Amino acid sequence: MKVVIPAAGQGTRFLPATKSMPKEMLPVLDRPVIQYVVEEAIASGADDITIVTGRGKRALEDHFDLSPELGKYNELPAMKSLDELAERATIHFVRQRTPRGLADAVLCAARHVGKEAFGVLLGDTINVCEPPLLRQLWDRFEELGGHSSVIAVEKVPDSKVSDYGIVAGPEVRPGVTEVQKMVEKPTLAKAPSRLGITGAYVLTSSIFHEIRTTPPGRNQEVQLTDAIDRLRQREKVYGVGFTGTRYDIGDRFLWLKTNLEFAMQQPELRERLRPLLREMMG
Repeated sequence: MKVVIPAAGQGTRFLPATKSMPKEMLPVLDRPVIQYVVEEAIASGADDITIVTGRGKRALEDHFDLSPELGKYNELPAMKSLDELAERATIHFVRQRTPRGLADAVLCAARHVGKEAFGVLLGDTINVCEPPLLRQLWDRFEELGGHSSVIAVEKVPDSKVSDYGIVAGPEVRPGVTEVQKMVEKPTLAKAPSRLGITGAYVLTSSIFHEIRTTPPGRNQEVQLTDAIDRLRQREKVYGVGFTGTRYDIGDRFLWLKTNLEFAMQQPELRERLRPLLREMMG
């Protein structure tokens, strides 16, 4: 399976921390977010991964490279695990020269992907699912005939509707919606449903033609939602529910919340945090 990970965003919500460090390298406990994403891709069956980067993102490449200068520290279990991870799939890096949106970032991988269907995971979202989220999507993709794109969706609260691409259509089987309408970040009044696109996809290669012919939308960026909306007019697209939890680290609060939730899942950290949190809460 080929997987594309767009990681070219500028991370402006984390400035000045992301002035010289990619937001995808922000740590969640002891690992950067991008490592969690690559781990999910490989656990889902990916053996070929393209990470789309941009200016100032060289740290992403360095993270998955060997580091002989660290000497004995390379023998630490966590470092060995990282090296083993990088050996389980071929990881390519391609640069998006101009920040023209998520769809354009996906398009940067078109020549490498070729005519195959491929997975897409966002570089700033951690999915904790069993089976892995992308594996769930790929299984649905095959169940539905292997010729129709599938996108992960979940119900979002009214207060968050305007933060998501929203899809609507008939439920053709439990947890599977045939997408007949898509709206990028609508107002609550204009939202056709409460099913939000969560940022994980299995797309057919037909998406590349649609991206090339989709005009820029909000902020003069080519929106992936707009391109998929055009794609569904040529071939079926399905919204698929999933089992598990998605952690978005798109802003400071969400990043802190994710760190705290992950820390509370580790017995040692949980025992040290509980009295501290009680003290802080007064």
